[in-house]
Amino acid sequence: MVTPDAATGVVLGLACGDALGRPVEFRSGESIADQHGTVTEMLGHGTHGQPAGTVTDDTDLALCIARSLVEQGGFNGTDIADRFHEWYESDPFDIGLMTADAIREYANGTSWRDAGREVWQHRAEGSNAGNGSVMRCAPHAIAFADDPDTLAQVSRQSSAITHHDPRCTYGCAVLNCTIAGYLQGDDDPLTGALDRLERDAPDELVETLRLVPDHVDESQLPNSGYVVHTLQTALYDALTADSAEDAIVTAVNRGGDTDTIGAVTGALASARFGSDSLPERWLTTIDYREDLELLAQALATTDIDERM
Repeated sequence: MVTPDAATGVVLGLACGDALGRPVEFRSGESIADQHGTVTEMLGHGTHGQPAGTVTDDTDLALCIARSLVEQGGFNGTDIADRFHEWYESDPFDIGLMTADAIREYANGTSWRDAGREVWQHRAEGSNAGNGSVMRCAPHAIAFADDPDTLAQVSRQSSAITHHDPRCTYGCAVLNCTIAGYLQGDDDPLTGALDRLERDAPDELVETLRLVPDHVDESQLPNSGYVVHTLQTALYDALTADSAEDAIVTAVNRGGDTDTIGAVTGALASARFGSDSLPERWLTTIDYREDLELLAQALATTDIDERM
């Protein structure tokens, strides 16, 4: 059983990493350092020109998933896709290309099971395995923490709504099984997650993540939007930090896809260290704090055991 406090840490950590990274997204680490030194506070303006504490599609889509799980009492792919489409129609200031294409495909009548695959099949290598599903998937880790087999299956199905590539679907499964392991008190959940999934997961994903943390050169960690890069960097920063705050700050100041690397690192590190490891000065600034806390508590206490 996941405690409400532990669940709250995961979703708040995701949002904090997202909001800290949003103003410096697409900037290099050197450019961030030249202008800000080290980013440790919620900044306004910058990339996307939003107020301090503003979250992006990372948190928005995680909220869609969390609300669906709570209200539906289980995983319902149609309901999640409907919520993604409703959010898309609100004209968000930030949305990934593959996510947008898949939501449009769904809106045109393709089922939620096939929309992401249709988009993926028309994408060339190099633009077909982004991090747009790993950024949002953490609510599943809370809801299905007690059932790793179901968690892995649901994580893959949920990813495939927009990101069908096996590196994305199994990336979500590895990430969520790692988060769930921390929530269950496992000291080395990444190893357990990889052991569980390696038979079917893509070799590149497994082999890259097996290097974390002891066989990684920190200075060479990539910060692109490629899902394997995001997971390796986020896992390294979450597993080697002394607190969730330290992990998020390190990840964001690497530059690149800072909001998503920050969000994934934040969810992982907060699962590891708990919500108390997130600074109150961040929490008082981020969007949707109350909604995130209430949804996390509901995910931890609602009987969510159905798959639809």
